[in-house]
Amino acid sequence: MSKLQRILKLLLCIGLIAAFLGCAATQTRQSTGEYVDDTVITTKVKAAIFDDTSLKTLQINVETRNGVVQLSGFVDTAQNVTRAAEVARTVKGVISVRNDLIVK
Repeated sequence: MSKLQRILKLLLCIGLIAAFLGCAATQTRQSTGEYVDDTVITTKVKAAIFDDTSLKTLQINVETRNGVVQLSGFVDTAQNVTRAAEVARTVKGVISVRNDLIVK
């Protein structure tokens, strides 16, 4: 094998290792798969809230991290605070709901 071929193989190996490590989860970062899962959950929770006639508002923000959904923003009544959490809990993949909604 020539020296050039060895160098190219070494660079390829280093590139592959870097790619695999870049997708790995750490304590402070999510893996690519976890991020995609959380994005899907967020989208489903937003759709479920929007589909609920009593909650049809764009003032509810939804964020998801490791299956934990955080609701924030403003609603009109205390019943809507409770209802938003109930709707979020029904979405597949939601582990728990942190409800930080405020009645305006």
